[in-house]
Amino acid sequence: MLAGVFAVAGVLSWAGARLWNSIGTLPSVPLAAPVVLALIAVVLLATALSLRARLKAQRERRPGAKGVDPLMAARAVVFGQASALVAALVSGMYGGTGVFLLELLDLPVRRDQAIYAGLSVLAGLGVIAAALFLERVCKLPEDDDENHPGAEPVA
Repeated sequence: MLAGVFAVAGVLSWAGARLWNSIGTLPSVPLAAPVVLALIAVVLLATALSLRARLKAQRERRPGAKGVDPLMAARAVVFGQASALVAALVSGMYGGTGVFLLELLDLPVRRDQAIYAGLSVLAGLGVIAAALFLERVCKLPEDDDENHPGAEPVA
């Protein structure tokens, strides 16, 4: 689904950039875009690493291990999923704009904007990767019905 959102946003952004440039001046790609996306990726990655360490300590029953509140883990997963969806949309948008800007690399201003758009796509992919890692860390272990008390034996 994320790849589809990325592709659709990229195509629509590319077409919109072509149209906007033909009737006026294309808005610039902000330098803050890749910076903000990279910060979100760092927050997601730090959350995933922290939860992974706490869950590992809890599984190994280390003394003094701080457990993970299930509601907090669920909120972290929702934050990761929402971040991945928004990052796919934003990355697709900047990717489409960046592809359009490749035609205008002879202008120094447009070259800088193409670089910012490319960095935004890379940072957005980092957000998606960190969000998927966070989701994997918080995934519940598979249930094995045969090991539960009260489960009916398989004949």
